[in-house]
Amino acid sequence: MIRLAVLRSPTAGRGKNQGEADAAIAALRAADLDVNVLDANTVTGALAACEDAVAQGTDALIAVGGDGTIHLAVQSAARNRIKLGIIPAGTGNDFATAVGVPASPVAAAKAIAAALVDGRVRAVDLARMTGANGYERWFAAVLGAGFDAIVNERANAMYWPKGRRRYDLAIFAELLRLQPRHYTITLDGSTVETDANLVAVGNTSSYGGGMKMCPAADATDGLLDVVVAGPISRRTLLRLQPKVYEGTHVTHPAVRSYQARVVTIDAEGIMAYADGERTCALPITITAEPGALSLLS
Repeated sequence: MIRLAVLRSPTAGRGKNQGEADAAIAALRAADLDVNVLDANTVTGALAACEDAVAQGTDALIAVGGDGTIHLAVQSAARNRIKLGIIPAGTGNDFATAVGVPASPVAAAKAIAAALVDGRVRAVDLARMTGANGYERWFAAVLGAGFDAIVNERANAMYWPKGRRRYDLAIFAELLRLQPRHYTITLDGSTVETDANLVAVGNTSSYGGGMKMCPAADATDGLLDVVVAGPISRRTLLRLQPKVYEGTHVTHPAVRSYQARVVTIDAEGIMAYADGERTCALPITITAEPGALSLLS
């Protein structure tokens, strides 16, 4: 019997998608698969549970949740070269959408079961980031190292209010103190010195529930897309924000786009966020890893 380790986030979709997630797991069991559910109650616990499942000989990891849950499962899947299946049950599901996973959790589960029976996988690119003191982390969608990361850092430090309002308040607070940072960005050995408000690196195009920050990014081209914006005023940033959902912000004169296989980013006082998850402080080096993920699809 095929053994699956299923990493499930109890907070995916702000807890609203648990019924669909449970139905998807039931569909896996109905396909005569041996399903071991790993509840992702903490980041550390989820990472450890995935590694333990791999050590015990699971045949595949399945991530049930949004981009954050996928991010955690990807660490073991990429490091150990083990198959990964995705059941989208998050708020945004940006990576799942980018790689063509069915939007319905049950349909995604059935597609995973069929792929396992047929022995079918699809190679998808990932990005691998390295930081100080041997830090290493893989990401699947987009890494933010500018205004978006600063907002996330503030929101995560706040205890009130709860939910989306906390993020909105963090945006307001950081808009009041908006100022460009000086970045040193190296693209395949070529260095760009620039002042900017936003720097993003995409393996796929979107994050945050459909924000197409890196609209040309493709998880099968072996390249990273880098988008740099600024210096820009508060008014310009607010005007650009709705355009991000269409990917048309990249036509603004203050926005520059690049492609590279290896990207190094350095700036003072920036904590990078990848797939919406806190990673490490700059400087970091990001490397495109073609076909690093074996996706059940």
